Amino acid sequence: MTTSQPSYEQVAALPAYCQQSIPVAFEDFNGHLNVRHYLGIASEGLDESLIEVGIPMNWPAAGGQAVFSAEHHLTYLSELRTGDKISVRVRFVGRSARAAHVVVYLLDDSHESVSYVMEEIFLHMDMDTRKTSDWPDDVAGAMDKRIAEEKELGWAPELSGSVALR
Repeated sequence: MTTSQPSYEQVAALPAYCQQSIPVAFEDFNGHLNVRHYLGIASEGLDESLIEVGIPMNWPAAGGQAVFSAEHHLTYLSELRTGDKISVRVRFVGRSARAAHVVVYLLDDSHESVSYVMEEIFLHMDMDTRKTSDWPDDVAGAMDKRIAEEKELGWAPELSGSVALR
């Protein structure tokens, strides 16, 4: 495990997903983004990023395949408030025959900081059997390419050590 999160500039170099401003409806009694929305926005950004590796959002209906979340580790670094501009960035860490390991960053683009980090393991599912199955070759190849490209970025994501591919 590394000792610190990557900088805003390092993470901001990754493709942006779910760019938006925090609406007042997402605010909680503490005057900042409610905890459930951090996870929701990060998950939506991850879903958007998966399109680029061959996993469309309609995969269950169109292809009889899906991805299911298996594990998460969540880290809140700084609060987000109504009106803050945010974006999601996704870093692929690795994959196995049936699982993938990613780190999803929620950036506070208004204040140029990393606000939230979601480390996740997700699984490839056959929707007919509702069991894990091997990634299709095209998806596996696209993930491998992205993992290799992101290893060349010059920085490593901080991993929690609590989730890992098995």
